Amino acid sequence: MLRCSFKFKRQRMAKNYTKSSPETKKMLPKKETISFLLNYSKALSVINYKRMKFETLLN
Repeated sequence: MLRCSFKFKRQRMAKNYTKSSPETKKMLPKKETISFLLNYSKALSVINYKRMKFETLLN
């Protein structure tokens, strides 16, 4: 029963995500958004130590 239900849900989800919408348009980010993301990624430092991960933001 569970197997059949999962298959049905997967098919239904595939239909939902593959529909093409007439409202689809290209979304272009603002220059400020791109600049913010680039600066954030430059300032972010990730250090792996054994099984731990430390994230620091260098501001």
